[in-house]
Amino acid sequence: MYLSIDGIEKSFIDDKNNKTKVLDNINIEIEKGSFVSIVGPSGCGKSTLLYLIAGLEKADRGNIQITGKKVTKPGPDRVVVFQEAGLFPWLTVMENVTYGLLLKKMPKEEAKAKALDILKMVHLSRYVDSYPHQLSGGMKQRVAIARALVMEPDILLMDEPFSALDEQTRMVLHKELLDIWRKTKVTIFFVTHNIREAVLLSERVIVFATRPGKIKEVIPVPATKDGVMPDSVTLHTEQRILAILQDEIEKVLKEEMGDDYSFKTDHLHRDDSGDMGSHI
Repeated sequence: MYLSIDGIEKSFIDDKNNKTKVLDNINIEIEKGSFVSIVGPSGCGKSTLLYLIAGLEKADRGNIQITGKKVTKPGPDRVVVFQEAGLFPWLTVMENVTYGLLLKKMPKEEAKAKALDILKMVHLSRYVDSYPHQLSGGMKQRVAIARALVMEPDILLMDEPFSALDEQTRMVLHKELLDIWRKTKVTIFFVTHNIREAVLLSERVIVFATRPGKIKEVIPVPATKDGVMPDSVTLHTEQRILAILQDEIEKVLKEEMGDDYSFKTDHLHRDDSGDMGSHI
């Protein structure tokens, strides 16, 4: 197996020396070139697991291996795209995208040519000389994706990369991300609160239970040969995931609201915006 997550456990200790377990016995096998998403209640350890794969955090127990080699630190085979684009405001789009290549001592003209190929892929070749403040939120995130892809990672780790964007922009970026994934064959590990986003993008959706995070169920996402899923299948898959999460959402609300809790399960059905589970 390409990416193997075996028996991972992780706890954090706060300023008062209180220990909180965030991940409990996580076991996942991910094939090379696949697209896997994780959904679950807030605080269930989704992002923590992503940081462990990235080598930005260390597990208390268990192992993460890529092609049989244990992950102990960050590496060029894994690149993270965060919720915020994190671009250098004093650099142009081209300079932001070539930054990592130049750190690796790649000749400047070669780096620019490589970056331009990626910027064409995300439809930003006209903006190579623009600065981040001149770009929309969606364009900034496309630059962040281009900056990640230009490093030719084996695994693209995406931590809620579209959550701050409006619905229309997210729809455009969903299509572009899928196109990029099919062209590059990069393995994508995608963390999101949005059930619909997970279903539309992924081959598998891993549903986490609330803290400490555990895998509650793994849902395969059916698709036709051309990668298009009928609306009826999309809706059915969304509803299945939401039903699995219903008890977990109630646990979180009861914990947060205490005696003020008066949640009704009917409220878990599709909201007026049609964006099912966008805040889970």
